[in-house]
Amino acid sequence: MTTVYLLERAWVDGAVRDDVLVEIDGGVLTRVEPGGTGGTRFAGLTLPGMVDDHSHAFHRALRGRTQRERGTFWTWREQMYAVAGRLTPETYGALARAAYRETVASGCTAVSEFHYLHHRPDGSAYADPLAMRDALEQAAAEAGIRLTLLDTCYVSSGFGAPVEGVQRRFSDGDATRWAERAGPGPAAIHSVRAVPREQLATFRGRAPLHVHLSEQPAENAACVAAHGVTPTRLLHEEGLLGPGTTVVHATHLTDDDVALLGESRTRVCITPTTERDLADGIGPARRLHEAGCRITIGSDSHAVVDPWEELRALEMHERLATGERGHWSAAELLDVGAAGARIAVGEPADLVTLDTRSPRTAGTGADEHTAVFAATAADVTRVVVGGETVYETGDDAGIGAELEEALCRALG
Repeated sequence: MTTVYLLERAWVDGAVRDDVLVEIDGGVLTRVEPGGTGGTRFAGLTLPGMVDDHSHAFHRALRGRTQRERGTFWTWREQMYAVAGRLTPETYGALARAAYRETVASGCTAVSEFHYLHHRPDGSAYADPLAMRDALEQAAAEAGIRLTLLDTCYVSSGFGAPVEGVQRRFSDGDATRWAERAGPGPAAIHSVRAVPREQLATFRGRAPLHVHLSEQPAENAACVAAHGVTPTRLLHEEGLLGPGTTVVHATHLTDDDVALLGESRTRVCITPTTERDLADGIGPARRLHEAGCRITIGSDSHAVVDPWEELRALEMHERLATGERGHWSAAELLDVGAAGARIAVGEPADLVTLDTRSPRTAGTGADEHTAVFAATAADVTRVVVGGETVYETGDDAGIGAELEEALCRALG
């Protein structure tokens, strides 16, 4: 069955064009024609769907709670562990479904979920060893978002030390047993501190592969103390960098680290709203891009779920760090947000439409600059995944009610 839409304005071939006719068959764009007529009209500016390339869905339960006191990343982590210790497959699934519905409503059509809540709180396995993972996959299907489930290996509390407390539910014991449970498919190494060096060989040749990298100076210092090299060089020496690998955060890097990541064409996911919420710092995103890395964005801790804010923050954080403007063009940032996807024949029919006449966007040009430097998640009017509408303006009250109920169940 062919579906036909007429997009009032759309980002096509690197520019905003008027009256773009798109035909969709089997979830794929089969015709893209500027200056067309006919079809169901989408008023506003339509773009490729945004990609949330790094999510911890259960962190949604922390929003508005962990900001009430001063502290550090490490004190925040203790609050995160308290939530992690409470969830069951049922409450996790409900929370993730609501969180993914919020993610869709923000303009994202795909999410990469960095998943390490594998077992019961005491570390024992569920009758179905994949119960928690299955809950996430079902949640994403019901929310209508494309999911890359990154089953994450986490077997040490730090450079070989045994897991402790709630970390027991993250651990399979070692990387071999993790691989036996996880099976083939997308994967993640939680961090170089959470998987001993001698076990990293398990992940060679596995793609896509994601890993938290240099989020904190303390991680770097501990890695140098344990192995004599930075986390980036450790991954390089173990053969784990390359186009199939995405490192997340990459906030505290040396010049050598930047060169290694760029030369290997490793992807880098930056999560600006989480970095600033946790006072982690400002990473060298532009330098990494210029070195040869593809940059993506992620919501990470769900302190904010708004890809437009993440994209805007890439530029704004560079301005704060350098005292200069104009590091990223709007076109470059849209490419970052969509992870390279386009409105083009043969591409998945994943689309997001923005209101160009809202109090935030009115008079801003209704172009790529409107999307990146004016719009927010509140301006999303429609989201299409695989040719099917999964969000329209007016759904927000239902999403809010679902989040409220899910959070009450998760937090008790």
